[in-house]
Amino acid sequence: MASASKSKKSKKKSRKADASGDAASKSNGGPVSSAPVLVVDDEKSIVEALEAVLAADGYTVETARDGESAWEKLNDTAYGLVIVDLKLPDVDGLEIVGRIREEGLGSEVIIITGEASVDSAVEAMRIGAYDYLTKPLETDRLKALVPKALEKYDVREQKAALERKVADLTRYAEIVGQSEGMKEIYKTIEAVAPTDASVLIYGESGTGKELVAHALHDKSGRSDGPFVAVNCAAFPKDILENELFGHEKGAFTGSLKEKAGCFELADGGTLFLDEVAEMGPDTQVKLLRAIETQRFRRLGGKEEIEVDIRVLAATNRDVHEALREGDFREDLYYRLSVVEIGIPPLRERGSDIELLAQEFLEEFGEEHGKEIDGFSEDALKFLRAYDWPGNVRELKNAVERAVIMTGEGEITLAALRPRGADHRGPSEVKIPIGSSLEKAKARVILDTFASTGGSRVKTAAILGMDEDELGDRLVDLLGPKEEEGAGKVG
Repeated sequence: MASASKSKKSKKKSRKADASGDAASKSNGGPVSSAPVLVVDDEKSIVEALEAVLAADGYTVETARDGESAWEKLNDTAYGLVIVDLKLPDVDGLEIVGRIREEGLGSEVIIITGEASVDSAVEAMRIGAYDYLTKPLETDRLKALVPKALEKYDVREQKAALERKVADLTRYAEIVGQSEGMKEIYKTIEAVAPTDASVLIYGESGTGKELVAHALHDKSGRSDGPFVAVNCAAFPKDILENELFGHEKGAFTGSLKEKAGCFELADGGTLFLDEVAEMGPDTQVKLLRAIETQRFRRLGGKEEIEVDIRVLAATNRDVHEALREGDFREDLYYRLSVVEIGIPPLRERGSDIELLAQEFLEEFGEEHGKEIDGFSEDALKFLRAYDWPGNVRELKNAVERAVIMTGEGEITLAALRPRGADHRGPSEVKIPIGSSLEKAKARVILDTFASTGGSRVKTAAILGMDEDELGDRLVDLLGPKEEEGAGKVG
């Protein structure tokens, strides 16, 4: 047992060393950024002095002696920092700052000058300079400013690169979606996946919480390790503890041999606790200690086992309601929710519905050996109008059923419509506080239309509207192509 603990400690130390490699190189005297620095001054001695000071600290430095030369270089190279004299032979240094900002270049700028004034300093900062220094330059002050300016540049560039990366995505890992809500989730996964931070994923049943957990694992440094998932709502208290922590031989009647629990199985990887808010209070206490110390005992065991795991958790409950009702311990909640990811329901991801449906159509068409041409117009109208209370899981099941029931040609409305959709009454309409009256009316109309399966007749009856008036409103809200023939649906 002791040797196993020592091995696990070594593994943890190694992973931390790998993760902190960049930080270590910085603390050992290396530059904080690989981005080059441009020094612009008409005084040769200043340029040479700055170049020598910065190069000695490991920075890549280029120089220019006037504004025109500086701008040519800026057009060719992405500089993290520009150090520019306020007064150049052909241009004002403030003009360089202004042009950098107007052109959308990311470079930070430090203005230097031998003629300091309050007005020029204020103007430099107003138009976007990082800082303002007076000659003769204090070397220590400059050396303190440069890494901070470059760090700001790197952070902004990383954010911009991430936004560009997800801007046109329709798929991320195994997650499908291009709505703004899903793109925000992609950005969060990119940011948090490389860390060991605990993440609490919440959302309605069927929204894809486990897919998010898998993406966090696959994009982490633990991706070569195991991903172990356990549904905390699926087991009674005693059995759940056995699932989590395992047991020793003879721990209880019928335990004829030892069994490793999920904590051990996930060692070196990720443990995903689904429906964690359904766990009993006693088990929550034991779970909290195991997560915090990365140590636990098997049932019936005397020695502690040390593991190296990252914990991800999910729930479909309103977390704050569970906290108020005492079903979810606050200390466990705060330990699990270092980062939170909320997955929107499918009814709030309108632009993703057809994308997901097509994805499932291709998947199940191949699985069941069917060559299907797509969805009929009525089926597409239904896809858009129905509110999918079972979320992505319901849509996936509906498409698979439709594929099975369709021999060839297009998937029809009859094959696609979920069982019981004709009999669904109007669902609850949720309107965000602060919505305008016009937006509130539109939400009521669209949600009621969706709850009837896209039936204009039923919607008009529920809302007490004339059918023609409703038709006009639907054309305004959905466009003529979407609304056309809606009366045939349902």
